[in-house]
Amino acid sequence: MKPFKIDIAQSQIDDLHERITRTRYPSEVPGAEWSRGVPVAYLRELADYWVSTYDWREYEARLNAYPQFVTEIDGQQIHFLHVRSPEPDATPMILTHGWPSSVAEFLEVVGPLSDPRAHGGDPADAFHLVIPSLPGFAFSGPELQPGWDLNRIARAWAALMAQLGYPRYVAQGTDWGSGISRELGVVDAEHVIGVHVNYLMTFPFGEHDFDEQDKARLDRLEAFQGDLGGYMAIQSSRPQTLAYGLADSPVGQLAWIAEKFKEWSDEPVDRDYLLTTAMIYWLTNTASSSAQIYYEFSHSWSQPQESTTPMGVAVFPKDLVLPIRKLAEYGNMIVHWTEFDRGGHFAALEQPELLVGDIRTFVRSLR
Repeated sequence: MKPFKIDIAQSQIDDLHERITRTRYPSEVPGAEWSRGVPVAYLRELADYWVSTYDWREYEARLNAYPQFVTEIDGQQIHFLHVRSPEPDATPMILTHGWPSSVAEFLEVVGPLSDPRAHGGDPADAFHLVIPSLPGFAFSGPELQPGWDLNRIARAWAALMAQLGYPRYVAQGTDWGSGISRELGVVDAEHVIGVHVNYLMTFPFGEHDFDEQDKARLDRLEAFQGDLGGYMAIQSSRPQTLAYGLADSPVGQLAWIAEKFKEWSDEPVDRDYLLTTAMIYWLTNTASSSAQIYYEFSHSWSQPQESTTPMGVAVFPKDLVLPIRKLAEYGNMIVHWTEFDRGGHFAALEQPELLVGDIRTFVRSLR
């Protein structure tokens, strides 16, 4: 386990800017707006801002303000932030991001979660935070061997928490991080005291009495599996082919990510956070390695094992899909469920106070 610091050479920034200025933009169908994908005018303006105004060094410094490390687990380099709370009795918690995201998604919640005393909160709600980059993502990539499905990642996280000396801890996640956190509660049930997620997919089966809200959520799931799930289809089947364009064109990488932030958010995410996410994927050349998680999942999926670890669920209304509680309770021990009136898929960015509050409430219930 070695200390790590993000240190991007200026030559990489200069090369990025030069590539952006040489972008060849495609034609588009008049009046299509967002119905066929990212509009040229939107992306051109965002790319111009990327070159003229956005400051990577600001976000590099924000990330480097927290202790970071790299270690090797099961033959894979794993990068992570390790933020110890000033409160000695803080509860350890591992936070896991998804795609298209990174550890930067948690920047707004690190302070309140690790040091509530300094943020107007109760010191009893403090957490020691471990925030890893998924295998193949950011500084845990780009090298990636096959076979890194959710179960293997969960087992790696269990090994990481053991290395750090945390015998009892909470797992929290979003997007892929939700599935990994749930799996962690299965493979390391002896040490995981609770799992909190702010994204959960539930699929219909058997005979159920669905109300109107449930039916609306099933319609949303159907839309996601159809028109809105095109990105998943290609990353689950031919991630390498897609990666050539994303690895060679920063504006192509930006478009691939920006579409998801637009479609999955309640209100627009700050453009500097969006560009920081695109920068991390670009600078680490992880378009291909990060997409492999879709391929691995689609080729290894099986019926999830029943979990007896207490689970808390935070539902944000503008997420890409919304769970149905009666379905979620099959195979999960749901002890906490919150329906919010605002927020989307990237809750830690969009509604950090709501997410922090819900995590605290859930963990208090475990004491």
